[in-house]
Amino acid sequence: MSQRRLPVKQLVILSICRFAEPIALTSVFPYLPEMIESFGVPENDIARWAGVTSSVFSLSQCVTGISWGAASDHYGRKPMILIGLTNTMVTTLIWGFSTSLPMAITARALQGLGNGNVGILRTTVAEMCPWKELQPRAFSIMPLVYTIGAIIGPTLGGAMSNPLHVDPLKPRGDKFLEKYPYILPNFAAACFFFIGIATGWLFLKESLESRKNHRDVGLIVGAKLTAFFRTIFGIPKRSEKGHADLQPLLAHQKIINDEEIAEDVPVQITEPEKKPSIRDVLTPQTTLNLVVYVFIALYSLAYDQLLPVFMHHPPQSIDDPNTKLPLKFQGGFGLKNGQIGVLFTIFSIFSTFCQFFIFPPCTRYFGVLRCLRISMLIYLAVFIVTPFTSLLRTQFQQQVAILILMMIRGVGGTFAFPSSTIMLTNSAASLRVLGTINGLATSVAAVGRAAGPTIGGGIFTWAVKRGYVFPPFWTLAVIALIGFIPTLWLVEGKGFGDDPDEEDGSVASASAASESEDEDAKLDDRDEDASASECEYGEPTNFLTYTSTRSSMAMRSEDEPLWSEDEEEDGDRDAHDHPVRRRGTGSSMPSGARSQSQARRRGSRSAKPLRRRSSVPLGMGVGFRRLSSNLGVQGIGPGGASWGGTGT
Repeated sequence: MSQRRLPVKQLVILSICRFAEPIALTSVFPYLPEMIESFGVPENDIARWAGVTSSVFSLSQCVTGISWGAASDHYGRKPMILIGLTNTMVTTLIWGFSTSLPMAITARALQGLGNGNVGILRTTVAEMCPWKELQPRAFSIMPLVYTIGAIIGPTLGGAMSNPLHVDPLKPRGDKFLEKYPYILPNFAAACFFFIGIATGWLFLKESLESRKNHRDVGLIVGAKLTAFFRTIFGIPKRSEKGHADLQPLLAHQKIINDEEIAEDVPVQITEPEKKPSIRDVLTPQTTLNLVVYVFIALYSLAYDQLLPVFMHHPPQSIDDPNTKLPLKFQGGFGLKNGQIGVLFTIFSIFSTFCQFFIFPPCTRYFGVLRCLRISMLIYLAVFIVTPFTSLLRTQFQQQVAILILMMIRGVGGTFAFPSSTIMLTNSAASLRVLGTINGLATSVAAVGRAAGPTIGGGIFTWAVKRGYVFPPFWTLAVIALIGFIPTLWLVEGKGFGDDPDEEDGSVASASAASESEDEDAKLDDRDEDASASECEYGEPTNFLTYTSTRSSMAMRSEDEPLWSEDEEEDGDRDAHDHPVRRRGTGSSMPSGARSQSQARRRGSRSAKPLRRRSSVPLGMGVGFRRLSSNLGVQGIGPGGASWGGTGT
C-alpha cells in the first residue's frame, strides 16, 4: 500500500475560509472593555457586561448548532459553510457600528444564530482525512489557522480601534470615526471574510458523499478562471494521477484533470441510510468526550475573555491599606488597548509555533489521550497563579509575568482542543453519524462558552467590589479540576481509516497473486503452442478456438512489435487504474494480486522474442504471418489480456 498523504489542497482552501473568523473574534479582545465603557457602563460592571456579550454569541450558537449540523448532512458541508461565513461578515460590521449596549448584544446574538461552522468544519476535515495516523496533523490545521488569525486579530483591534483616541466617558462626536470608533478593525475582518467566501465558492469541493456528484456552479467558474489565468501567464497544467489512498471516503471515482469523471468507471450508487438513533450517536465514549469538550470550551473562553478585563482594570499598590496579603487585593495592570493587543499577538505567535512543531510529534510519542490530560492540568496551574501577577511592583514585571503565563496557557490550548476533537471523532460509531455528533458538540460546547464568560465576568464584578481579584480565576481552576475527572475513563478510538482485516487481506492478496501467476503461465504456454502450430504459409490452426490479444490495443502495422517493455508497463498501469470484472465469474482481481502478477509477467516476457501482428488477410502466401483477431472474445483477464472462446 502506498503511503497515505493529506489532501493538502482542499485543507488549504478550507483554512482560507476559516481564517476570517478568528480575526473577527480575537480583534475584540483589546478594545472590548473600552467599548463597553463607552456605552455608559460603570467601571466595576464592565467585566460582567463584557462576559454577557460573549455569552450571548455562544448561547445563540447553542440554539442552532444541531440544526446547522443536520442541514449540512442534508444539503452539504460547502453551502452551510458559505452561509455561516456570510452571516458572520454582516454581523461583524453591525457589531462595529454599535452605539449602545443593546445593539452590540443583538449583533452578537445574530452572529451566533447564523453560524454553525465550528462543527461543520470539523466534520469536513474528518471526511477529508479519516485515517488515524494522519489525524494529529489534519486536526491541528484548523486550530493552527485560528492561532494565526489570533495573531492578526488582536493586532488589528489594538492598532485600528479608536484611532482618534476618543474618550470613552465622553459623548461621541459627529465625525465618522468619532461616532463609530471601533468600526475599522471590524471592516478589516469583513474584508478577510469576503476573501474566504470567494475562495470557498470557487474552489472548495463538497466532502459529503451524497452531494459530491451534484453540479457545483462555483467549481465550474473556478475551473474556468484557473484555465484563463493559466493561459494568460502561460502556466502549464500539472497532470495529477488519482490515487485510491488519497480519496477521503470509501467510494472512489477516477477524476481526470479535476473536472471530468471517467466514463469507463461505473459510478456506485448507494441507497440512503436510515436516520441514526440517539443510541448510535451518544455512545458512552462519545458522551464522555462531549462532557470533556464542554469543560475545555467553558474555562478556556472564560479565561481569554477575563484576561483583557483583568489587564485593563486599574492597578492597586501592594502598600495600599486595603491590601491584605496573601488573598485580599483587587488590582489589575491598568494597560491600554495597544499594550493588550501586543501581548495577545506574542501569545498567538507562540501558540502557532506549538501547534505546528510541538503538537504532532508529542501526540505521536505520548498519545492523544495523555496529551489531553496534560493540557487540562496546565490550565489548572495557570488559573491558580494568574491573579498574583498584579502584586508585582512594576508594570513591566507584570507584563512579563502574564506573558509567560499566557504562553504556558497557549501550550495547554494547543494540545487540548485538537486532542479533544480527535478523541471525539474516533469515538463515533461510524462516519454517517459524525456530522450529527459534531453538530451536537457545537451546541453543547456553546453552552460552555456561554456559561464561561458569564461566570467569570459575574464573579469578577462581585469580587472586586469586595476587594478581591482571585475568586474568578480560582473558580475556573476548580472547574478545570472537575473537567479533568472524566478523562480517567476515556479510551482512544481507532479512527476510520485503519483496516482491521489488513493482515487477513494481505494473506488473501498473496493467495490471489499465486492463482493469477498460474493463470498467466497457462496463458503464455498456450501462446507458445499456438505459435508453434502455425503452418509455413502463416495460417493458424484452431483460429476460432483461441485468440491472444489485448482489448485496449489498436491494430498495428506489420513492422511494429506487438509488445514492448514500455507498453507492458502502460498496460499494467491501465489495468490497475481501470479495474474491470471478469465476465462470467463476476469476480474482480484484487489490486495487490494484480500488481504482483504483472510484475512477474513483465520479468518473464522480457526474455521472450517480440511477436508481431500483421494486417495482411489470411492465406496470402509464404512469409505472411497470422492475424490475431478479436473474434470469440468473452472476457478480460489480468493485465488486460483477452481470453478466447469457441467463437460460436
